[in-house]
Amino acid sequence: MDGAGHLLADAAANLYPARMQMALSLGWHIVFACFGITLPALVLFAEWRAHRDGDPVLRDLAHTWAKAMGLLFAAGAVSGTLLSFELGVLWPGLMDRFGAVFGFPFVLEGFAFFIEAIFVGVYLYGWDRLSPRVHMLTALPMIASGAAGAFFVVSANAWMNHPQGFRLDATGRVVDADPVDAMFNAGTAPQVVHMLLAAYMVTGFTIASVYAIGMLRGRRDRYHRLGLLIPLTVATAAAPLQVAVGDWIANVVADHQPVKLAAMEGLARTQSGAPLSLGGVWIDGELRGALHIPYGLSLLVTHDPDGTVTGLDSVPPELWPPVNVVHLAYNLMIGIGTALLLLAAWLGWTWWRRRSIPRSRWFLRAVAVSGVAAVLAMEAGWVTTEVGRQPWIVYEVVRTAEAVSPAPGLRFGFYAVLVVYVVLTAATVVVLRRLAGRHDRPVAPQEALTPGPAPVDGQR
Repeated sequence: MDGAGHLLADAAANLYPARMQMALSLGWHIVFACFGITLPALVLFAEWRAHRDGDPVLRDLAHTWAKAMGLLFAAGAVSGTLLSFELGVLWPGLMDRFGAVFGFPFVLEGFAFFIEAIFVGVYLYGWDRLSPRVHMLTALPMIASGAAGAFFVVSANAWMNHPQGFRLDATGRVVDADPVDAMFNAGTAPQVVHMLLAAYMVTGFTIASVYAIGMLRGRRDRYHRLGLLIPLTVATAAAPLQVAVGDWIANVVADHQPVKLAAMEGLARTQSGAPLSLGGVWIDGELRGALHIPYGLSLLVTHDPDGTVTGLDSVPPELWPPVNVVHLAYNLMIGIGTALLLLAAWLGWTWWRRRSIPRSRWFLRAVAVSGVAAVLAMEAGWVTTEVGRQPWIVYEVVRTAEAVSPAPGLRFGFYAVLVVYVVLTAATVVVLRRLAGRHDRPVAPQEALTPGPAPVDGQR
């Protein structure tokens, strides 16, 4: 076999481990990115209310969440650094060819990361050294840079789904690169909003689940009630908004990636009056065992019950994504999202009637599992987005198999990264558990607070 043949063989062998390593790294990092986006805002709110109301319980919550924020930011920085190397090492066919087109957002994300890192340090170090007003002001750059970082990274991913800002010459070489046009592609706005809402849901439900477990174990003090109520309110407020954004994204996917939408719904044939399919398994070219809602898909994507929806038959089977993976991941995201929306309605109804959280232990049990459920829904959403784009790494421009590195032994990198993430996860969990058991601390002189007003019924 000649040299070119060896390279092709190595690239083919590397495709699976490269995909698995990227999936592991992205799936792990995105959870920590959610906390980096959302936790600064929750910490700032708790600290602001503590000073406004003279409430030492809120002060303790703010301090505990701030320590967790610092730890999770550090863990996310490690995984983010690994990801930046993996893009170049695993996918040189993407970065070498298109780096000038979509690399600009990564540069800007680097600036956002450094700004956030600086002010995380200032905020944590300044607890006992800055006045309350100045200390709270140092949280604002963290919130802004966290959201900006999410925008830049998600815009780069959106470009892979909706490539623009360049053209290919007769030899297939990229010319006339316009990185700003590439960054503001058709998928940027809906994907960014979807990601930001997902971050608030994941963080809110996860933090609330910790305090729900404590309350199930008999810790019904005000510290645990507020620790549950504040993040849960944020998460449940985001849940109905996410439904509207989901409709927005479905319409964008239908317009620009109809094959992905067909895989999400298991729609084999292009048809008018297409049904909305729930559940089921793709077997031998058709979706079996699904619950079909007549005209539902046509209404969703065309707002016309007789609208025509493109099916998988519009392209050859070799251009289909893995239908079962995409369809089941999409259904998992929708199913969990619906359950979380019902949980939000439960909280909202009870608070409207009694100004307190539901007293049922079943409510606390539901909140206790909501954190894991929200993470699963987000991961399922990313699986839908990324696997649904296959076999393309740049949609309808470059196939994933053409971009993977031909370097030999790439699978060993996957094993090494797996070990790193196992160790990092274990260490993070151990430290977080210790923080959860030690939320009290001495009060600094400038943080001495007078007793606050009597709490409402839901906060006692």
